[in-house]
Amino acid sequence: MSNLLQNKNALILGLANRWSLAYYIARAFQREGANLTLTYQGERQRQTVEELGQELGAQRVVACDVTQQQELDQLAEILRAEGEKLDTVVHSIAFANREDLARPFSQTSRDGFLLAHEVSTYSLLAVARTVAPAMTEGGSIMTLTYLGSTRVLTNYNVMGVAKAGLEASVRYLASELGACNIRVNAISAGPVKTASARGIKDFSKILDHVSEVAPLKRNCDPAEVADTAVFLASDLGRGVTGNILFVDAGYHIMAY
Repeated sequence: MSNLLQNKNALILGLANRWSLAYYIARAFQREGANLTLTYQGERQRQTVEELGQELGAQRVVACDVTQQQELDQLAEILRAEGEKLDTVVHSIAFANREDLARPFSQTSRDGFLLAHEVSTYSLLAVARTVAPAMTEGGSIMTLTYLGSTRVLTNYNVMGVAKAGLEASVRYLASELGACNIRVNAISAGPVKTASARGIKDFSKILDHVSEVAPLKRNCDPAEVADTAVFLASDLGRGVTGNILFVDAGYHIMAY
């Protein structure tokens, strides 16, 4: 253990199960000595996240549905009441209706479009506004994105458009929060077998294609994404903000 995050307080939103990238990030943060706070969405997730929180040695597990301003306000109140500075925040939240991912993009429903953007894009802004007052000594906010934000990837559809908005939000937030020494970045991970990825049609074909084409001739490992998150959260990443960091075995540089 190198203790890169010793005495740093980390908030991780979006850890739903042990197959999520947020779980790998939380585990890497624990390894490096961070104090963890985890959130869950709704009572259905509560027990799972509490159990994972116990496994990870989290200091607390709190409710936070990012589509509900009341719960964001409650999170802000918890952070104020604890009186501890917050050093790093991981936003690992995205959602789109399965039917909107399966149908042609031009057939995306209005409600589905708005839902994908509220959960996957606007929530970063809402979370940043909530946590910034607790980041009294600056720190790092990071989110997770995907190559479908800038390239047309089959069956990614409305989520690709939402991720494009997410990446633009990273840049605007980095510009505004930089004066507070708060850095904002995104990690663009390659395809990983997560529960949410299973909602993308023919996802296994994407994995096969990437492993054939990527310069490293393999898919990325979730642990590699987690270690990149450690870098961004640690003092090693102190000069990095407004960036999209690719962790995809180099696939993003290829033309096919």
